[in-house]
Amino acid sequence: MTETARPPADPPRAAEPPLQRLRARLHPESGAGGFSAIDGTVIFYTRVAALLTPQAVALDLGAGRGRAHLDDPVSFRRRLMDLRGRCARVIGADPDPAVLANPSLDEALTMPTPERVPLPDACVDLILADHVLEHVADPQAFAAECARLLRPGGWLCARTPNRWGLVAMASRAIPARLHAAVLSRAQPHRRDEDVFPTCYRLNTRRALARAFPAQAWSHHVHGWNSEPAYAGRSALAWRAMQGLQSILPPAMDANLHVFLKRR
Repeated sequence: MTETARPPADPPRAAEPPLQRLRARLHPESGAGGFSAIDGTVIFYTRVAALLTPQAVALDLGAGRGRAHLDDPVSFRRRLMDLRGRCARVIGADPDPAVLANPSLDEALTMPTPERVPLPDACVDLILADHVLEHVADPQAFAAECARLLRPGGWLCARTPNRWGLVAMASRAIPARLHAAVLSRAQPHRRDEDVFPTCYRLNTRRALARAFPAQAWSHHVHGWNSEPAYAGRSALAWRAMQGLQSILPPAMDANLHVFLKRR
């Protein structure tokens, strides 16, 4: 009798990251797909996807080397954060030349200043600014540049820590020189090159309303409390942070999901 050939063995899987193991323990639903019911990345980028059209030109403002999504262990989140294929073109812009090596863009540009993108007026339909607003030093200049770049009816989609959330308040209390060291303990998966100075000048609804006045912009902003990743790998710390967050008023939500439509 001839021996039936055996199918090749599956390649060994990489060890599951500690944060994923903790998420699976505290949020059992994450076993189906790798993300929890309160996953802020999935919530935010799902709404971004809903605003994209096949004909749209998207600008990833502050794209950097490719954001943390290049290192994300969950394949669904990686695909959701990659805008290519859902619009006509994805342009990335950043003051850091590392953007030129970003593999998730159709075109990459370096910015001569933090408030200036080398693109013509009214050339994009959607601006993505994921964890960028907390670094904006001049809100009025930033808003003016967004208004210049967007076509009428275009969207600014931003995710940022709420200035009055626990994480942002703790961050502001820590001296700038210690930020990298503290983050390396709270989020050991985060690379040093992804840590930048913060200003928190455009991180409240009131600040957004001043920089993006209602006569020129339609505001669709909501708060969101994701898993407390800044609590590190301690299940007790996660439970404590989530319990505290559940009793705080909405004004102290951890993050703001900002969707502004140019009139």
